[in-house]
Amino acid sequence: MTSENHILEVKQYGQSIWMDNLTRDMIQSGELKGLIEDRGINGITSNPAIFEKAIAGNAIYDGDIEAGIREGKSIQEIYETLIFDDIRNACDVLRSVYDRTDGLDGYVSIEVPPNIAHDTEATIREARRYYDAIGRENVMIKIPGTTAGLPAVEATIADGINVNVTLLFSVDSYVNTAWAYIRGLEKRVERGESVDRLASVASFFLSRIDSKIDGYIDDMLKQGADRIEKKAEIESIKGKVAIANAKIAYQKYKEIIQSDRWQALAAKGAKVQRLLWASTSTKNPEYNDVMYVDELVGLDTVNTLPPATIEACADHCDIADRIETGVPEAYELIENLGTPDVGINLDQVMDELLTEGIDKFVQPFESLMKSLEDKVKQLQPIS
Repeated sequence: MTSENHILEVKQYGQSIWMDNLTRDMIQSGELKGLIEDRGINGITSNPAIFEKAIAGNAIYDGDIEAGIREGKSIQEIYETLIFDDIRNACDVLRSVYDRTDGLDGYVSIEVPPNIAHDTEATIREARRYYDAIGRENVMIKIPGTTAGLPAVEATIADGINVNVTLLFSVDSYVNTAWAYIRGLEKRVERGESVDRLASVASFFLSRIDSKIDGYIDDMLKQGADRIEKKAEIESIKGKVAIANAKIAYQKYKEIIQSDRWQALAAKGAKVQRLLWASTSTKNPEYNDVMYVDELVGLDTVNTLPPATIEACADHCDIADRIETGVPEAYELIENLGTPDVGINLDQVMDELLTEGIDKFVQPFESLMKSLEDKVKQLQPIS
């Protein structure tokens, strides 16, 4: 199996592959262990949508739910018992990767409740509570890269907690995230605390950008282009914005790690905050199903793939170091979006995507809570 697995080829370019999925079945059956050994998976990310799919309607959790009922736990407490157990067990399976890579990989990410995305203090409080309750060095707390989230990132890093900054769409949001990480590390240094065992990733979303931009372009084309050349120019943008945006973000990453402030931290053993490519399943069936892998392989990056994309990539990815190819073209493409001929306001698109992204986590979180409430009623012993 491994001889035909193209995922293993990314390691030579300094990229790690994580999986965007987690279920109790996967942990207990040994599937997760197999994915680490055979597929080269080096980490796990989870989110409320993933947990909703894992828990809702799955009898494997019934015993723990019944135990929670007997102990008089609230729905929220039962939910946390279920997911914290899964995260702990996944951390234990990945601990060997964490040790082997000296804390570079082997992480399992868990998101703070998505309904506090705009509340800095609540985010800090929940990040600390989650980290303490889970009690694993290789857990990574996911905090959304909102205006309120970034001070929470800084404070959480300063506390010595690994952070996955999620829902990043714009290059500016990524840059702000990188500096929040740096400020958190600097606070630790000022207090004489170590920075060499801390890790962070900045999760930069991809396919959602193309889906959104492509939708705008399709609407424009339906209204009719006044010139053939304009139509061709507009059509040529489809499916290309997310990768161009990511390549520009990587150039910003390189600038940041060359700064004096970063170099001072690196001298104390600090790890770079790696860019993590998220939302990497190709939504449009007309596009290459592994294009968000093939085009973004590069040093000090992570790509997190859902299971179907892992299998597709193992089968037919064409791995090469492409993160710094076509960079001038990427800048040109992004600049052309705002021209009168195209007329797409990228900042507005990114703001809309962030709002929608939070909602896409809040909805399944609330749905899961409702499912758990229904299951508690169903399993409640008849008095």
